[in-house]
Amino acid sequence: MKRFLPGALLTSAALTFAPAAIAAFPEKPITLIVHFPAGSSTDVIARTLAAEAGQTLGQSIIIQNKPGADGSIAASEVARAKPDGYTLLIATNSPMSGVPVMRKRPPYDPLKDFTPITDIGRYSFFLYARADEPGDTLQDFIQHIRKHPGKLSYGYGNVTGLLSFAYVANASKVDILGVPYKGEPPMINDMLGGQVDAAVATSGTGMPQVRAGKLKALATILPVRSPNAPGVPTMAEAGLDGFPIAPWLGLFGPAGMSADVVDRVDAAFKTAMEKPAVKQAMLVQDFIFTPSTPGALRKLVTDQLDSHRMLLRATGLEGSQD
Repeated sequence: MKRFLPGALLTSAALTFAPAAIAAFPEKPITLIVHFPAGSSTDVIARTLAAEAGQTLGQSIIIQNKPGADGSIAASEVARAKPDGYTLLIATNSPMSGVPVMRKRPPYDPLKDFTPITDIGRYSFFLYARADEPGDTLQDFIQHIRKHPGKLSYGYGNVTGLLSFAYVANASKVDILGVPYKGEPPMINDMLGGQVDAAVATSGTGMPQVRAGKLKALATILPVRSPNAPGVPTMAEAGLDGFPIAPWLGLFGPAGMSADVVDRVDAAFKTAMEKPAVKQAMLVQDFIFTPSTPGALRKLVTDQLDSHRMLLRATGLEGSQD
C-alpha cells in the first residue's frame, strides 16, 4: 500500500488549482482604481474603456475614484493588493514618474511593485489663462507675470500640471505661486471664480471653458498641435522649447500577476480601444490611443522616470516632498 505525505497532497492540490483558477478568470467583478475624481478626463477615459472591456471579459469592471497625493494613494493600494487581476490601476505619469522622484521617501517603486499591462494613450494638455487676463499669447502672459512678481498664481491637479508650469516659470525666470488641487475639475472651477490665474490641464476639462469664452488656451505641451485646436501653438512655437514630459496613461496591476491574466486583461482593453464608439468618445477628450506590449510600457515608465528626474532637478523639486 502506497503512503502519501500530507505536504505532497497540498502541493498537488495547489498545482491543480492554480491553472483552473487562471482558466476561470474573471469569476467576479474587477476593480479599476482611478487616481482622479469623477468627471476628470482620466475618469471619463477609464469608465469608457471599462464598460467595453468588461463586456469582453464577461464581468463588470467597477471604477473606484481615489484622488489625492498626486495619485500615490491609489497606486499604493494597488501595490498592496493581491496579484490576482481583480484590482487594477489606470495611472498617469503623476504617480508612476512624478511621485517616485518628488518624494524624499517614495511609497513604492513603479518598476518593482507593479505589473505593466498596456500603454493606453496620450493626453492633450494646454496652458490656460482666464479670459480676462491681458494678452492673447503665452509671451504676453509671461510679461504680465513679470510685471506682478509673486502676485499671480497657477493651479495644478496633477504632476504634469505642476511640472509644466514649473518648467515655464524656470525657463522664463518668473515668480508665480503654485496652488495644488485634488484633480482638475475643482481647479478649473477656482479659475472661473478668479481664485487662480492660470493652469496646465487636459483638453477635456479646459477646452469646454475656452469654447464658452471663459478661458483661453495659450499653448499645448504636445510636440505637435492638437487636431481639435489647430490654432493653439505648441510650447516651442510659443517660445519655450525642450519640454521633456509626456502626459501618458497606462494600465497596471500589482507585482506578480500571472502572464495569462495579464494577456486577458490586455486583450480586453485593446479590443475596447478598437470600438468606434470608444474612439469617438476619445475625440471629445482629445485623447490619442497608443496601446503597447507590457514590455513597452515598462520601458516608457523607465524612460519617463529619467525625464522627470532631470526636470525636477532643474527646477529644484527633486525630493522636495515628504
